[in-house]
Amino acid sequence: MRFDGIYPPIPTPFNDEGALALDKMAANLACWNRSGIAGYVALGSNGEFVFLNENEKLEIIATVREHAAKEKFVFAGTGCEGTIETIRLTKKAAELGADAAVIITPCYYRGSMNAAALTYHYESIAEASPIPVFLYNMPANTGVDMSADVVVRLAQHPNIVGIKDSSGNVTKLGDIIRQVDPSFHVIAGSASFLYPALCLGAVGGVLALANVAPDRCVELFELARAGRHAAAAELQRRLIPANQAVTAGFGIAGLKAALEMVGLYGGPARGPLRPLGEAQVVQLRQILQTAGIL
Repeated sequence: MRFDGIYPPIPTPFNDEGALALDKMAANLACWNRSGIAGYVALGSNGEFVFLNENEKLEIIATVREHAAKEKFVFAGTGCEGTIETIRLTKKAAELGADAAVIITPCYYRGSMNAAALTYHYESIAEASPIPVFLYNMPANTGVDMSADVVVRLAQHPNIVGIKDSSGNVTKLGDIIRQVDPSFHVIAGSASFLYPALCLGAVGGVLALANVAPDRCVELFELARAGRHAAAAELQRRLIPANQAVTAGFGIAGLKAALEMVGLYGGPARGPLRPLGEAQVVQLRQILQTAGIL
């Protein structure tokens, strides 16, 4: 099974009372289905998974699987702080039709998340999981940065089939690709470094920007794959400010505001996250217009 391609880590829609707005998610999926993306990541960092209880997580996975086009892969973010809890949620996600699990590093006891702990955690999950497992490295949020050595060791497990790396460390990404089997999927976790990652041998991207500009992200992927490097590099440079705006720049609230600007449902973020101010909305719109997204 190959997971090459572009995947938006889809936001979780809430209504004004803070409840899940699953009808809005279904409508968004209907629009994204018409693009060239390879599938979806439900319950990623942009899905506010840390604010959801287990029942809500399962509702999200079920909704995405039901409304995703049949040819689209569905990744489920099933990472929890504990190994046993992660195994349980991963099995439930598999029952609901998820094609693979994306599992973030545990982080509350970050000082103890050494190579031995991470290896035990991921190998235990992979042994128990009925679906393929992807590692998820997001040090900006977790404070835990999985080393290349740990990734290479875990890549030898037959049910650990890839990594989504959002660290932005392209040197480490290249070092991992150098050492793992070509069947191991290395996926860039941001549109800010998608092109250089693809040049090094990454097979795709899980990109917040793909929620707002899926066709542009797919175009960059296809240009790089076709060896049209000048065009790919130019498009990569053009997308960097927009990607920055809908990720670190304005955060989840910015991504949801951008969705509204392109005609999809964004809605509010869950507290304690706050909406953008009026000046920020104007700035975000200008950035997206300059990038040719609006």
